[in-house]
Amino acid sequence: MLLVTATVASLLTMIFIKLSFAVIGLRRKNKVGLGSGGHDDLERAIRAHGNFAEYVPFGIILIACLELNGAPLWLVAIPGIALIIGRLIHAKGINTPPPDFSKRVMGMKFTFFTLIALVFMNLGWVLYKLVGG
Repeated sequence: MLLVTATVASLLTMIFIKLSFAVIGLRRKNKVGLGSGGHDDLERAIRAHGNFAEYVPFGIILIACLELNGAPLWLVAIPGIALIIGRLIHAKGINTPPPDFSKRVMGMKFTFFTLIALVFMNLGWVLYKLVGG
């Protein structure tokens, strides 16, 4: 069972839906069907949503791989929590006018460090299992 992955993916999906509704609401408010129509608030919402969609799938896949390969749940949960935190901080930073670059940078650092850690954790776990762990 993928208990941690299911939980993390569900929480991230809730954030994704919230970001989606923000874009939809601003499109309706500004009467823009495609692009941002020159509206800064809509541009920020589009990028927060897009950035989320670009990075989160890799994290979920790597978390699932780690869990499927039998890593301890705590080892799977820590990067899951870090990914959620990073994505929340980034979305808050990009959506707060004027954009709060310190929060955007912190959110991306959380995200990148988490993805990089997941790469090494997965490779390390596979090597550990192949060697006889």
